Amino acid sequence: MALSKTARRKRIHMRIRKKMEGSSSTPRLSVYRSNKQIYCQLIDDHNGTTLASASSNDEGMAGGNKAEIAKKVGELIASRAQSINISKVVFDRGGYLFHGRVKALADGARNAGLKF
Repeated sequence: MALSKTARRKRIHMRIRKKMEGSSSTPRLSVYRSNKQIYCQLIDDHNGTTLASASSNDEGMAGGNKAEIAKKVGELIASRAQSINISKVVFDRGGYLFHGRVKALADGARNAGLKF
């Protein structure tokens, strides 16, 4: 029996998560993509806390297509990470393919100074 699209993504995400872990010095940059919005957060898995977050719902994110907005969100999360002295992260694509909006968010974060 074929899995649904969301069940398949969850299975891929769990396979990825087995191999990676975020710490307070190098947190995990987790991405969630819905049909209309994109969200990301820096997570310290050792303490179970979110260090910073950004989304397309934040102020000043309107205008442009979804990929351009995702790039802005990547730049925003990078600036918030630098404000709490984080420059290196582990990228968690959340089971999504690394293209389109997920890639645009990653490129925006890299261009703004995050290393992963």
